[in-house]
Amino acid sequence: MTEIKLRPIGVVRNEVPFSQKGVDWSKIKSKVEIDHQFEEGLSALREFSHMFIVFWIDTGEVCLKVHPRGRLDLPEVGVFASRSPTRPNPIGLTLVRLLSLVGNFLIVEGLDAFDGSLVLDIKPFMMKNLPQHLRFPYWA
Repeated sequence: MTEIKLRPIGVVRNEVPFSQKGVDWSKIKSKVEIDHQFEEGLSALREFSHMFIVFWIDTGEVCLKVHPRGRLDLPEVGVFASRSPTRPNPIGLTLVRLLSLVGNFLIVEGLDAFDGSLVLDIKPFMMKNLPQHLRFPYWA
């Protein structure tokens, strides 16, 4: 088995406590603090309106079957068919809107990461990332 080593590049700073449920993440504004040693890598990022933030979800839990969004009225599905944080490899990926970038601080909207989450990477969103044909189950 190959060993994987990840090095965080920053940390999420927001006001949503880890235990808070039912948050409308689309309205949450978060500050993403990038370590100064990676600040040069932010050059020209402000030219993009949206980007993917890759982060570490530190729940300590793994569940292979979950109710989407924790709603018991929805059918239980495999964790890979959900956005549940209780994953074998707790890596989060969220498309966010960039509101501002000053120095090593990004202010973004829509990041579904709790305060203190470690940021692993940032990737700009481009229209070629948008698939032509989308399909969703009714419970999504």
